[in-house]
Amino acid sequence: MSLDVDDGEEYDRSTDPLGDAFYPVFQFLFDEDGDFVADVGTKLEQARMAATVELYLSRALAVGILVGGALWVVGSLVSWGLFEFGLVDPDVFSIGLPTGDAATAEALNALTAPAVTIVSGIVFGAIGFGIGFGTLVAIPYSNASTRQREINMLLPDAISFMYALSVGGLNQLEILEAMARADDTYGEVAKEFQSIVRETEYFGTDYRNAIRDQAMTTPSEELSQFLTDMLSIVNSGGNMEQFLDDKKEKHLRTAKQEQETILETLELFGEMYMTLSLFPLLLIIILVIMSMLGNAQERLLYATVYALIPLTGVGFLVLVSTVKQDEPGDGYLQPANSSDRLEQVNREGLIHMGLIESFVGEFRLFDRIRSREGTYKTRELLRRPHIFFRDHPMYTLVVTVPAALSLLAVAVRNGAAPLTWQQMLNSPIWGTFIWWYVPTYIIGIPLAIFHTWNVRSRKAITGKLSDDLRKLSSANDTGQTLLESVETVADTSSGKLADEFEVMHAKVNYGMSLRSALVEFNNKYHIPRLARTVKLISKAQEASSQITEVLTTAAQASETQDDIERERKSRTRMQVAIILMTYLTLLGVMAILKTQFLDVMTGLTSQASSAGGSELSGQGLSFGDGVDTAVLSVLFFHAVTLQAGLSGFISGYIRDADIVSGVKFLVVLQTIALAVWMVVG
Repeated sequence: MSLDVDDGEEYDRSTDPLGDAFYPVFQFLFDEDGDFVADVGTKLEQARMAATVELYLSRALAVGILVGGALWVVGSLVSWGLFEFGLVDPDVFSIGLPTGDAATAEALNALTAPAVTIVSGIVFGAIGFGIGFGTLVAIPYSNASTRQREINMLLPDAISFMYALSVGGLNQLEILEAMARADDTYGEVAKEFQSIVRETEYFGTDYRNAIRDQAMTTPSEELSQFLTDMLSIVNSGGNMEQFLDDKKEKHLRTAKQEQETILETLELFGEMYMTLSLFPLLLIIILVIMSMLGNAQERLLYATVYALIPLTGVGFLVLVSTVKQDEPGDGYLQPANSSDRLEQVNREGLIHMGLIESFVGEFRLFDRIRSREGTYKTRELLRRPHIFFRDHPMYTLVVTVPAALSLLAVAVRNGAAPLTWQQMLNSPIWGTFIWWYVPTYIIGIPLAIFHTWNVRSRKAITGKLSDDLRKLSSANDTGQTLLESVETVADTSSGKLADEFEVMHAKVNYGMSLRSALVEFNNKYHIPRLARTVKLISKAQEASSQITEVLTTAAQASETQDDIERERKSRTRMQVAIILMTYLTLLGVMAILKTQFLDVMTGLTSQASSAGGSELSGQGLSFGDGVDTAVLSVLFFHAVTLQAGLSGFISGYIRDADIVSGVKFLVVLQTIALAVWMVVG
């Protein structure tokens, strides 16, 4: 048996001159048997980074020293330049040290600039070393944490897969080997078992010792406990099937508990966002009040609107991404030793013609068939482009982005789009509409429509998956083969999944293997959850057509996923509501500020101006040395527009763990903002 083993990052010691050159520095600074070195070595192994800890830390020291040296030079030169060109007075750094005479004071003053230059160089150098060295040291920790997260997510399904193999009659070694081959579905869990199989086959290690070693090195505590318990069953000769059945039930319950913890954390984040998103609004109000008092901070207003609001939203999005668990895997199955037809069909796309590619070049007839196939695909794309965009929603950007840019170019050429800040102040709503809203609508609306359609069409498969798996299990329990059970469910059920079962049955009747039909069905929709179910069934049916218990296990796993999905939607719906209501509150406050503050102050200033008590501003009416009302109106409008976009993306990501799903929220919220400002602006 041969395994396609991915050991992670390639690390060629012969091409690492930095690590070799700074190895003596490593020996001088670190104890090779110390806890820190041992901890980094463990993380390198858990992250599957093919590097020795000594050379890796030597390279980290090299990068740290080089970056620190560069920043030391930059810091020293900047500090020297500030004093040399008179930009900073040395007296600024005086600490009030008492001096006895003028000569001493003059000497201390002369030493100020060199001392500050030296200290600045040291501080910048230390920061640079920390950045360079710390970043490289943090990479193994980050990679190990990422692998731990994926292993914990996939472990319940992986145990269900091993249980199905055990029910099918495979022994312990065969289960380990099959699990190691399943990296197209079980990702990092399969790679952990690849290490066990590799130790057993290529290094002659007893598989019991290999399991024990992997239990000690895996980044996941849950997998470590599972391997330790498995080892006890192996050593005692216990019932492996019963053990896997018990572990399957336990980890399915654990998955629900972890989901509950994640949802509680998201609820906390929702409350945090309500406070964070209102902070820029409060700051804007304070700055406006300061402008009334003649202490305008116009730069702070610009920084709040165009920097603080985006940074707050992006920072919160990054914070949510550390908790929100994306579905691991791409959903495609690539079984080993698959037929040439299956491999070519899996590669079929917009340019690849599928199965005919295998025969191109042998005879001219096949070249003509390929050409005709391309013509047929082009004709179908032009005849039904909405179907293509439904299956590939991101391809809408190929059409909409050039269209948006072309429209902007026409608007600029015709003078319809403002090109200066002055023109934006004169027509704030129209200028923002042309430069921001029109491209957003042209790009966002088609993407939102087709992405939502794509998600709904794929969920139509998983919607009845649990029920149809139960029906398959019941039919198989009556003595029908798996293929006959598929036909029975197709005849007695309705919906998209039943139609796909009918297609699978027809393919098998025309000579395709059932496994290939299952894989083609899965790859058509490429849903990670569906891929794990299909992998479970296709592997079990290779051993026997009577796989009632396997189908029951698949149904239980699917029902657990349904429960988790329902709970997630219910709980995240509240978080999305909090975010949307927070935004609407911010929009309402901004609108009230515009109508009850700016407009009123403008009226009062106009009355005072007619009486000769105030001066007219060039672009708007100002109170004291404050900010123009025209400027404030534009900044308010841009603030609610930016907040609408960020709130939309955050809502979509929290709800579906997909940033693209936030586009529909973005379009709706920005439309509300535009409608409100057309009334109040």
